[in-house]
Amino acid sequence: MSKPADLAALLERAHTVLEKLERLLPGPAEAPDWEASTAFRWRRRNGRAELIPVDKPHRIRLSDLKDIDEQKSRVDRNTRQFLAGKRANNVLLTGARGTGKSSLVKALLTAYAKKGLRLIEIDKSDLVDLSEIVELVQDRPERFIIFCDDLSFEEGEAAYKALKSVLDGSVSAVSDNLLIYATSNRRHLMPEYMDENLKARHVDGEVHPGEAVEEKISLSERFGLWISFYPFSQEEYLSVAEHWLKAFGVPKDKLAEARGEALQWALMRGSRSGRVAWQFARDHAGRFED
Repeated sequence: MSKPADLAALLERAHTVLEKLERLLPGPAEAPDWEASTAFRWRRRNGRAELIPVDKPHRIRLSDLKDIDEQKSRVDRNTRQFLAGKRANNVLLTGARGTGKSSLVKALLTAYAKKGLRLIEIDKSDLVDLSEIVELVQDRPERFIIFCDDLSFEEGEAAYKALKSVLDGSVSAVSDNLLIYATSNRRHLMPEYMDENLKARHVDGEVHPGEAVEEKISLSERFGLWISFYPFSQEEYLSVAEHWLKAFGVPKDKLAEARGEALQWALMRGSRSGRVAWQFARDHAGRFED
């Protein structure tokens, strides 16, 4: 066989092998049934990614969230601007555990799903896929909030740069029907260490932090709206507990005697928060159910 024939046969075999590999490799994510739900989860399994409709989204209401009126008002206003096609910001909710950060985002979906709001929940580890999600929703008429709960990063994580790119740094602009709402217990989203202060240097009376510190601050600064949540006072905690006791059907004449038990519950948990109040109310209300 001549050399040209040998080369042609080799190329043909290579082409066949490549076709088989392409069939094995995962392709881009397909659009879900957008009518199946108002909430979706982004999942990657065996290398394949997909948006999975949530059968029963959490139906918490904005009115159920007590003693965070200022935080609720600011996030609600930003979301209404977004739904109206006006300028709005990506949102970072930070602060104490169990004070309503995640519940606030879920309550927004309950309030505005009929106006076209949709929620896409994504795990921190899957943030590297953000560009795929952006492409899936960019031509849709709905308004999408990408929600990442309990967000934090360690040094060198790929998801950190992916999120940073979508928030502000990408060459291509993100479509105006998408915002990112994230919750975190860390204001700057990454751990901070004492030795980073040693990297600061003084020049002409000014302090110039080390590059590591600047890198950590740069991501959180890309969220246009920062909302801080604080630990509940005793009265705020009791107020939330009473709200949920009523919602769960505890008789009114039993509410006063529940206060002492609610305080003991918080003491055992070592925390006064909306989450702890809700958990106590569920336990206490269960005693009055048939």
